[in-house]
Amino acid sequence: MSPLWTSQDAAAATGGRVTVPWTADGVSIDTRSIETGDLFVALTAARDGHDFVADALAKGARAALVSRVPEGVAEDAPLLIVEDVQTGLEALGRAARARTRAKVIGITGSVGKTSTKKMMHDALAGQGTIHAAEKSFNNHWGVPLTLARMPVDVDWAVIEIGMSAPGEIAPLAKMARPDAAIITTIAPAHLEAFENIDGIAHEKAAIFEGLAPGGTAIVNVDVAQAGILRDWGAKFASRTLTFGEAPEADFRLLGVESSERETKVAADANDRALAFTIGTSGRHFAANAMAVLAAVDALGGDVTRAATALSTWEPPGGRGVRKTVSLGQGASFDLIDDAFNANPASLSAALDTFLATEPLAGGKRVLVLGDMLELGPDEIALHAAIADHPVIADVATVHCVGPRMKALWNALTPEKRGHWAETAEKLEPEAPTLVDAGDVILVKGSKGSRVSLIADALSQIGTKPAQHISGGR
Repeated sequence: MSPLWTSQDAAAATGGRVTVPWTADGVSIDTRSIETGDLFVALTAARDGHDFVADALAKGARAALVSRVPEGVAEDAPLLIVEDVQTGLEALGRAARARTRAKVIGITGSVGKTSTKKMMHDALAGQGTIHAAEKSFNNHWGVPLTLARMPVDVDWAVIEIGMSAPGEIAPLAKMARPDAAIITTIAPAHLEAFENIDGIAHEKAAIFEGLAPGGTAIVNVDVAQAGILRDWGAKFASRTLTFGEAPEADFRLLGVESSERETKVAADANDRALAFTIGTSGRHFAANAMAVLAAVDALGGDVTRAATALSTWEPPGGRGVRKTVSLGQGASFDLIDDAFNANPASLSAALDTFLATEPLAGGKRVLVLGDMLELGPDEIALHAAIADHPVIADVATVHCVGPRMKALWNALTPEKRGHWAETAEKLEPEAPTLVDAGDVILVKGSKGSRVSLIADALSQIGTKPAQHISGGR
């Protein structure tokens, strides 16, 4: 098996200097997860990666990408020395993209990037070898790292591209050079950095700037900003495919039936009738599936096989995964962990799906909601407005975390109010009191709200006795 990188190829890509010849089978930026044979990239973030080079080499790294010989590392250690490590990683990413035979799919959007990336990966199962971004590696280091890890002979590559400020998407898209690019949706997320939601649409649409020659833009026709997205597609793509429920959609949802554990979809896929099942509940997942099928079709894949493969698809951890937690003696509750991220659109979709869940006999629906971050000057009103969502009428108790979610807690009727805590750390010890046997509980919030701590604590209750609370604090 050929190595992923030889020192000669890496030096040619980066313009760096090799101390001694080496080969690497992988690329890593973290000594905690490094594997034997990796090239360790000494990025500077919260800590300077040069401080960990000796540890990386001791753990089996074949070489390190550095801007200097680190202290405590021999001059003849296997190093690739470049002027700047971040720039060097980007150069590796571009070289990997240039040499691969893969058909590359780029994915961005205000909501659903990581879930759609995993759905794209699973839909292509059995249609060739697939390389996809790990976790949510979608930023200035995540995209080049994903590309640098891409084998030469892979058939498909799925690259997630995100942003938190204007001007971030286009450079990453130009690095990835996707053959097809999906924008899942446009929603109020990162509004602090933009004048309005149209600004977000323009930034997301910049993914089309990076399309490879002959590339396809894939646009959600149901969003209010569809015209903006189409205009960008017309400018940079050879063709544009649309998806959604609108009659003009090329990949159109005709019917969606969500139950507790699956979603049945009827669709028109570019004039081909399709009926398929997604292996989890959620209308928003059906919309993402149409985008996935559009990309498969655009790149010459088998759309019917891709749709069939989605019957076993599940969202990645922290994005709506449902699990049953045993309380012992035959008792249990269901936990829906959607704690990785939140904005008004994703929260509304999660609450819509929550309406389809049924507690066990005697159980109740319970919510734990953490702050939605980076929403700009209207953030308090957006949090308070959650009280008007139809699911609230069918929820027994709503627990709130964070100063912004205090606005929701205040807007709730007294009988709906559970705990309010300023931080997830303060609510975490109360996890065993948040649910009773038979309940179904949804945990949702922005990553920065850290409500994943509460989801983790709930999942680990095990056989500890569960108690019910009422009232807030």
